[in-house]
Amino acid sequence: MRSSLALIATAGLVAVALTGCASTPASDEASSPGATSGRSSEAVAVTGDFGEQPKASFPTPLEPTESQCSVIVEGTGPVLAEGQLALVGFAVYNGATGEEIATQGFDETGPVPIAANNQPMVGFTKALTCAREGSRVAVVIPPEDGFGPNGNPSLQVEPTDSLVLVMDVTRAFPPRADGTPQLTRDGFPAVVLAPDGRPGITVPKADAPEELQQETLLEGSGEVVEDGDTVVVNYTGVLWDEGTVFDSSWENGAPATFTVGEDAQVIPGFSKAIIGQKVGSQVGVIIPPAEGYGDQGNAQIPAGSTLFFVIDILGVI
Repeated sequence: MRSSLALIATAGLVAVALTGCASTPASDEASSPGATSGRSSEAVAVTGDFGEQPKASFPTPLEPTESQCSVIVEGTGPVLAEGQLALVGFAVYNGATGEEIATQGFDETGPVPIAANNQPMVGFTKALTCAREGSRVAVVIPPEDGFGPNGNPSLQVEPTDSLVLVMDVTRAFPPRADGTPQLTRDGFPAVVLAPDGRPGITVPKADAPEELQQETLLEGSGEVVEDGDTVVVNYTGVLWDEGTVFDSSWENGAPATFTVGEDAQVIPGFSKAIIGQKVGSQVGVIIPPAEGYGDQGNAQIPAGSTLFFVIDILGVI
């Protein structure tokens, strides 16, 4: 998909089934991340090894007034922050009946990427933001943080039914590049970083280069990205002539995942800028039209546009 990097951001739940009928949170309180342990989550008993499909049992019906999270396996490292991407496996149950609804991430396809970014099912965000890499958590989700007032008839979830989620966080990706700052050439766009790592970009008032140019802004120390890898990145893209942002994973609320190289899911210049770089690096790249969207452009990008991207390389899946 080459029309917009944002469209290939994070994969998610048992896709349409679990998110298609979810409601938008009714208030800021309902959408705030994080959950703590409570009587409902502590009533969930989980068997099975971490990384393998769990089995949950609990008294029914569970009727929590807010999302609750109990840690089954502690994990290591910091608790995930809102906006971080993680690879997870999960099992979902109807909290009123005890019936299993869906599982994902425990078969041969492996764990799936999900972001803690207030997606339609807020309970998933709250589950992630009470977990660490290596954690298994049991989360009880009230209707307002789950499918909302309509429930989900296709999954036999009534409007008043809670959900029980058991989630294994097998890997957590950092929210920003953490490499060593590097000097850049004169005339290259200036990049300044906000405290959270979000880039601010100033494009020089000069004619755009005719060839692709890139600089390593932060030099990471992780593995080298190779042709065919699936990468996790945060990025911001601006139009050279206008200096305006046309797409940003930071603004979209979560890092993006895509394949680079011969079968890339992104424009050639973006892919070329990443291959050969180390995880933890931040790269700036000037992409001429021939390596971008060419003479066609798209809804956000005029035909013949030169682009500039700042890309944080967060990991390889």
